[in-house]
Amino acid sequence: MRDELMSGLGEECGVFGAFDFDGEDVSSYIYYGLFALQHRGQESCGISVTRTFEKGKNVQFHKDLGLVNEVFDKKTLNSLEGNLGVGHVRYSTAGGWGRENSQPFVIHYIKGILSMAHNGNLTNASVLKEELATTGAIFQTNTDSEVIAYLIARERLHTLSIEDAVRSASEKLEGAFSLVVSSPSKLIGARDPFGFRPLCIGRKDNIFFLSSESAAFDTIGAEFIRDVEPGEIVTIMNGEIISNKMRTTKKQASCIFEYIYFARTDSFIDGHSVYKSRITAGGILAKKYPVEADLVVGVPESGLAAAVGYSQESGIPYGMAFYKNSYVGRTFIKPKQNERTSGVQVKLNVIRDVVKGKRIVMVDDSIVRGTTIRNIVKMLKEAGALEVHVRVSSPPFKFPCYYGTDVPSKENLVAVNNTLEEIRESIDAESLGYLEIDDLKDLCPGLSYCDACFSGNYKGGEPIKEEDIGCC
Repeated sequence: MRDELMSGLGEECGVFGAFDFDGEDVSSYIYYGLFALQHRGQESCGISVTRTFEKGKNVQFHKDLGLVNEVFDKKTLNSLEGNLGVGHVRYSTAGGWGRENSQPFVIHYIKGILSMAHNGNLTNASVLKEELATTGAIFQTNTDSEVIAYLIARERLHTLSIEDAVRSASEKLEGAFSLVVSSPSKLIGARDPFGFRPLCIGRKDNIFFLSSESAAFDTIGAEFIRDVEPGEIVTIMNGEIISNKMRTTKKQASCIFEYIYFARTDSFIDGHSVYKSRITAGGILAKKYPVEADLVVGVPESGLAAAVGYSQESGIPYGMAFYKNSYVGRTFIKPKQNERTSGVQVKLNVIRDVVKGKRIVMVDDSIVRGTTIRNIVKMLKEAGALEVHVRVSSPPFKFPCYYGTDVPSKENLVAVNNTLEEIRESIDAESLGYLEIDDLKDLCPGLSYCDACFSGNYKGGEPIKEEDIGCC
């Protein structure tokens, strides 16, 4: 569990699409797909569907603030009749909090209706928005996702097909984007040339799916087909997958933090197992920072696999020290500092019998400000732990992220203005060890990745204007 207590730190959004060529409704598939992606966004969600076999049939959609099982009930899902649709779960950074910023965006224009869901963050959104506004576009939100939707609609006026419009629009975008778009008869996926954000294709019988993560396919009993490649536009129509490439090409730069924290442990991204990546990270920590201890524990959820890796490499037994209340939202969603702090105890509880009288190695995925991990160390010691040695399965955060992870300015990052020893003292741990930047290459061998939040190496460039900092 990352320390999310700094202002505005958030995770990714999640996108999902489904197209049933037998003509059956897909809203329930999208619902369960979004449920599987709930960890990527817990502020709002939405589903948009259409019937491809009824000409002139309007798009039906429902979206609102809240978790997937709060926004949708059986009656609402049954009312969403259509065999083609897209869905979205959102955590806001850019654009702010509010129902109007919920996705998918549904746009009525001269060529028909399109629905779009977006994960990522553009670094040139403000320039594109000004350009669109001068040609008459009226924006209902302040998100970069709406800019993309309008840009696609405009490009469609000058292209022969919606997939050509998506490609033309995508070539004007800078930064990170994974898109799922539905037209009256096509499901389209697009991934930026760097491949910052994940997107993959699945299938179940005659139903095709697009998803931010492969784990969602397991939830609905679908088969993982492949990842959408960086810079690729896939069009699903007539029971086929048609691939096109953007003219813009870049060296792949998948977000390494997907493997450390964002993605579900059971997902595969760009051919690499998230679980194995985290096991590897824990093993590296055990080699670099050995310590005499009685038990290795992980902070749920993304610290658990890394803790197993530490245990396997060190030979120190692994144990479950925390009970996690799965019905509590992530701590950073709380708007006030005191609410975030108290939320840790609501969400996590220490199992006293496990830790009492023991020297503990506690593995977490990252530290941002330090408040959350300090509270967890305190909870362990209050439960009777004799020592707490903290191991972190990522390098120190030292730079903001501009590609969809809302890591803010440097002054909020504990590792910028404090030494390792000062951080250790501030969280009251007996010892502290981070993964090093050079270790990241071992998590996913052969993968070209982005580590800008740790290194400051922004492969996709920096925002043109301050208002471009943020996420979908």
